[in-house]
Amino acid sequence: MGLADKVVLAYSGGVDTTVCIPYLKEEYGVKEVITLAADLGQGDELEPIRQKALTCGAAESVVTDVTASFIADYAFPAIQANALYENRYPLSTALARPLIAKLLVETAAQYGADAVAHGCTGKGNDQVRFDVAIAALNPDLKVLAPAREWGMSREEAMAYGEKFGLTFPVKKTSPYSIDRNLLGRSIEAGPLEDPWNEPTEEVFVMTRAIADTPDEPEYVEIGFEQGLPVSLNGDALAPVALVSALNDIVGRHGVGRIDMVENRLVGIKSREIYEAPALLVLIAAHRDIESLTLTGDVTQYKRGIEQSYAQLIYNGLWYSPLKSALDAFIAQTQTRVSGTVKIKLFKGNAIIAGRKSDNTLYTDELSTYGEDDKFDHKAAEGFIYVWGLPTRVWAQKTR
Repeated sequence: MGLADKVVLAYSGGVDTTVCIPYLKEEYGVKEVITLAADLGQGDELEPIRQKALTCGAAESVVTDVTASFIADYAFPAIQANALYENRYPLSTALARPLIAKLLVETAAQYGADAVAHGCTGKGNDQVRFDVAIAALNPDLKVLAPAREWGMSREEAMAYGEKFGLTFPVKKTSPYSIDRNLLGRSIEAGPLEDPWNEPTEEVFVMTRAIADTPDEPEYVEIGFEQGLPVSLNGDALAPVALVSALNDIVGRHGVGRIDMVENRLVGIKSREIYEAPALLVLIAAHRDIESLTLTGDVTQYKRGIEQSYAQLIYNGLWYSPLKSALDAFIAQTQTRVSGTVKIKLFKGNAIIAGRKSDNTLYTDELSTYGEDDKFDHKAAEGFIYVWGLPTRVWAQKTR
């Protein structure tokens, strides 16, 4: 008897997940493989992928459009948290993993499967994100990871698949490993494995080269309500439409590229190229409207929470108790974070050009140096004396 009779496999249509179909049957003794492809707004035509899974031996092939939930329930909370891993990466790929894990668990329950499977290797972050998220949602569900165990190269995996009638069209294969959804693209491997090599323009799709961007700046206005993006240039838009439109505008000006060496959860460093035009600009705009509407102590304390929040997402702990607790803190901070941010896009730069809010804590008569100044300058002397008293006492006692 095999490890499981019926398995739901997270399916992308690539070589590894395609080979997983016969591999699960032959090596693990699985009787039925049900594939699950998640539509996250990546722009691919998923019907051919659905049909491919059936051709390759899947008993059922499921495609689910979860783009709306992906943006509203995963991306937007991360924007409210200004989540940037290592202060640079906006988690465009990582945010998709807990949603796919949730779909795997739900589909397994729907079809009565006793296990789920994925095609992650043993040195990436995604294996952790899937395994831990699935365990949080259904700790009794088995998780199979054939590509983590089979030890085959890409060529060997294709040869294995061909033994079972699978065909892989002869074409010039890209040396890059690419993942895409509506929030962005991640590109790694090939020449990019050398951190000294500059990425060539062929790896970018969502953002233009600086030389090809407009010669005139463009201004966009992003409206927020309680920390959530709700409008673009004065037009109210649903989350998916807003992100999609902003991707086009921002990418046209060459904004949204990241080239970084990041620290993976499994302990190795990895050179990663990301494109996340809308997401990066939305985080920058959100942080700016917070500067106008949050008190100083909340703003400063929240910075540490944001770092922890980004780390949790990157490390696959979306469904953890700490993440839930931080969600509650962030939700409380967002009640007055409403207003509009104006951004100037020009030659690869997104520059905050202005901000306004009915909830602003910026007070003209306290901030001005003009004749309307209402700040009590005489009060400063006593304040400074009390504020500096510990330092003064320390200096007297230690000199």
